Amino acid sequence: MDLLTSFFDIVLHLDAHLLVLVQQYGMWIYAILFGIIFAETGLVVAPFLPGDSLLFVTGALCGMGSLELHILMPLLMLAAFGGDNTNYWIGRLLGLRLLNSVNQRFIKHEHLEKTHRFFDKHGGKTVLFARFLPIIRTFAPFVAGIGTMSYRLFLMFSALGSLAWIGSLTLSGYFFGNIPIIKNNLTLMILVIIFISFIPAIFEFLRRRRQPG
Repeated sequence: MDLLTSFFDIVLHLDAHLLVLVQQYGMWIYAILFGIIFAETGLVVAPFLPGDSLLFVTGALCGMGSLELHILMPLLMLAAFGGDNTNYWIGRLLGLRLLNSVNQRFIKHEHLEKTHRFFDKHGGKTVLFARFLPIIRTFAPFVAGIGTMSYRLFLMFSALGSLAWIGSLTLSGYFFGNIPIIKNNLTLMILVIIFISFIPAIFEFLRRRRQPG
């Protein structure tokens, strides 16, 4: 319970925690942020890491002058793209073996099934769309690898998705995160971002509940 409480405290107060990390680690904060984004997109066992809200807050810190936008954005785009590709090749080379050997507490089969349905509906564009969907963005490259999606096609959608996801959320934080009403209510803003990011999953859940039998 203490661990869960600490996790939610970090997620909801990312601005304060990141400021402390910037003060403690200086330039090493870029490596820490790179690692978080890489792991959230590259390791199928880490879908719980903050993504959307983290990008917004780091953008806001760039607007405050605590971080450098021209360093942060290319670095995080590289982390997202590298994580995607690592996840793809894990799925392609080891996917079925991992599913048969890894405890379901680490790789949730319901998340995999949800991602499979998303692929059935959207095809290769899933890799692009999934960037803006928590959990699915972690599993989409893995499922693409298992399904042996064309790597050339995967690269194109992965690059576009990395640019769009990092660019839109980081720049939103940079331009809007320090507007007084948002800055003074950043915890509420983080909750709004988390809620918006889960809207597609909520609609999908409600749609499936309404389906007969």
